This record gives sequence, structure tokens and C-alpha cells, in this order.
Amino acid sequence: MTAHDIIRRPIVTENSMAQMQEKKYTFEVDKRANKIQIKQAIEELFNGVKVESVNTMNVLGKYKRMGANMGKRADWKKAIVTLKEDSKTIEFFDGMA
Repeated sequence: MTAHDIIRRPIVTENSMAQMQEKKYTFEVDKRANKIQIKQAIEELFNGVKVESVNTMNVLGKYKRMGANMGKRADWKKAIVTLKEDSKTIEFFDGMA
């Protein structure tokens, strides 16, 4: 898997924006990726960034219904990446805060 396959998209919510002051960034990642692969992908995609830790969690998809039909959203994996104190920030998020 390449770095672009591992990191799917950033998660932009009120909670994730508040965590940016603590140098914590939230991403949706590939379900098969482990913490080491996520760390390497972040450091490869965003130059000058040093990752201190990676916390991952599996998010279960919600059950939805439309009339009598029942369906389920896909399960996905979320990663919260904490950067080191001497690391620079991720430029992608700079304009959003």
C-alpha cells in the first residue's frame, strides 16, 4: 500500500479542530493499516512532520432504513496522529482553524 492508499481523508469536525491546538490531527485511514504504516504515511505525505504517537479506532457503521428497507453504512478506521513538540504543523489544516 502506498501512503495515499493508507490515508484516505482528513476528518474535520469541531472536536478535531479543537485538538489541533495540542498538535493532534484526525484522519480516516485504510482498515488494514497498522500504526507503524500510518506513522510512515503521514511523515511521507507531509514534509517536515514528525509523528510522536498514533491512536487508532475502528468505527462501526450505522444501521439506516428507508421505509421498509434496512441497510448499513460501511465500517471504517479512524486515526488520531499526535505530532512532536519540535515538529512543524500540517499545512493542510492551517487555513481551517
